[in-house]
Amino acid sequence: MGGKHKGGKDGGARAPRLSDLLRLPPGEAVDLAAHDPRATPGGPRGKAAGRAATAALAEPLGSLQERLYAASTAGGIRRVLLVLQGMDTSGKDGTVKHVIGLFNPAGCRIRSFKEPTREELSHSFLWRIRRALPQPGEIGIFNRSHYEDVLVARVHDLVGHREIRRRYGQINRFERSLADHGTTVVKVFLHISRAEQQERLLARLDTPEKHWKFSEGDLADRALWPEFHRAYETALTRCGTEAAPWYLVPADRKWYRDWAVSTLLREHLEALDPRCPRAGFDVAAARERLLALG
Repeated sequence: MGGKHKGGKDGGARAPRLSDLLRLPPGEAVDLAAHDPRATPGGPRGKAAGRAATAALAEPLGSLQERLYAASTAGGIRRVLLVLQGMDTSGKDGTVKHVIGLFNPAGCRIRSFKEPTREELSHSFLWRIRRALPQPGEIGIFNRSHYEDVLVARVHDLVGHREIRRRYGQINRFERSLADHGTTVVKVFLHISRAEQQERLLARLDTPEKHWKFSEGDLADRALWPEFHRAYETALTRCGTEAAPWYLVPADRKWYRDWAVSTLLREHLEALDPRCPRAGFDVAAARERLLALG
């Protein structure tokens, strides 16, 4: 995916942005089999370099986050929403852990969406999503999201096909509205192979300390791997738009996954270019008064 871009007055080649490499072109049918889950497009060379590069992102991400929040104190409406989707064991929890470690948690709003409660089921499927959206200046992270309502609901026949098709349209309008009102939506599909999933599930079974992570439902969903892949391909195709495109992150290599998601966030924050507001007071006078107070 992606190629070299020309840049600079000297006509020299420059590396493409990771967003360009991983972005699924809106309007084009998605075939997950065409994407290698072990690939490392645009990434560092190897695990050690990847982990070092991820750690090095802490300073620029922290600075960008602070500027985003600072802008909101002067009325700025910009915010960022990271949506994480993927098959079981694709690394959604691990990504949240490693990405949040690069930010100030006080400026993040994290929500994991599990089976809807009775109250949530009494409302539209987007009701609980709207309640969890980040506020201006915040970075929101959804571990699973409104897409569960066109993935799990489709595979397990929880609602009819007509309702699923209607929800695709609702999701597109919802995400368009978010973008129109100051939210940068970064949707990431963590692409894991069936073989890697088996290894990670076996690790949970073979390690007593990880038994709590395992559920017999994981086996039931694994048996439906083809059905889930088809559901994902449809959702990625139908709900990939210019306002909220999907980014496919190969996730078999955890170090690459963490670096890629962190880099995607950096690129989107840099594109926002948040600025700290000017002081609304006389700085020199305040400084003089402070010194006089001793």
